[in-house]
Formats: sequence, C-alpha cells, structure tokens
Amino acid sequence: MGAQLKKGVLDLVVLSKICERDTYGYDIYQEINRNLGISESTIYPILRKFTKEGLCETYLRESSGGPPRKYFKITRKGENRLDDLKVDWRRFEKVVNILIRGDRYE
Repeated sequence: MGAQLKKGVLDLVVLSKICERDTYGYDIYQEINRNLGISESTIYPILRKFTKEGLCETYLRESSGGPPRKYFKITRKGENRLDDLKVDWRRFEKVVNILIRGDRYE
C-alpha cells in the first residue's frame, strides 16, 4: 500500500485503536504495523497532536518489564472526531468504489 494512502487514513486508524481500549504508543504501532507496514516514528507525532487537540488524555501505568508506560485514553471530543472520520471514510470509500467499478453515483 502506498505511503500517501496510509498517511491519509492513519488518524482514523489510530483514534480507532485508542477508542477500543486505553493503550500505549508502542502497542498501537505494533498492531497497525502488522497490518499496514508503517514505521514506529509515524505514530508518536499523531499521538502528540491528538493530546494537544484534546482528542485523548494520557496517564502513566506501571509496567512489569520496565518504566511506567504512557497510556492514551479517548475523550468525548475524540469520540466525536472519530465518528466524523468514520462518516468521511464511508463516503470516500463509496465514491472510490463507484469510480473504480464504473458504477453510477446515487
């Protein structure tokens, strides 16, 4: 999958992962990387942006294998943004499918 295509959907994917459960950056990276093949450095700027915009909050949780980890938890504002991104994605997906299949747009 092309880098620009991945970049265009990462906000949606990362916010979706945080919405599923409170989680930390490396865990998000691993799950997305298994499916999309991204670099670890891609995730952290997105998480900082989300925190700055109030889409998620952070807290520290003890780790059994090292220092405490910074966990990300979605906020109500983040849930609203995620809902908007999902609507945008579904519209985009529908239009692209129509265009590549040659279907009529309804």
